[in-house]
Amino acid sequence: QVQLVESGGGLEQAGGSLRLSCAASGRTFSRYTMGWFRQAPGKEREFVAAISWSGGSTNYADSVKGRSTISRDNAKNTVYLQMNSLKPEDTAVYYCAGSRIVAVPTSTLQYDYWGQGTQVTVSS
Repeated sequence: QVQLVESGGGLEQAGGSLRLSCAASGRTFSRYTMGWFRQAPGKEREFVAAISWSGGSTNYADSVKGRSTISRDNAKNTVYLQMNSLKPEDTAVYYCAGSRIVAVPTSTLQYDYWGQGTQVTVSS
């Protein structure tokens, strides 16, 4: 069992940066692929980024590629999402998720554990 708690969201101006954190409980954190998803009002939850258990493989949605970096610190049981050059369309609730799949999956159906989400609002 893994419990996930996101933090770091907030209100930021377009062009600014935010770093989201996701703290995981449980000694098996390092075994999980970790991902970030987001959900804007009235829209489906969508993939943002994912990182393998070792950190050696990453995957990004086209919408954030080049502007975002996912990383993890297994010693701290934490995964991060650094977001730069923020745009108003990045506004959403951001969720951290854990998957037993070794590859870096992009579907919500492939993730087993979810955090409660953190709100990111980008003003124009």
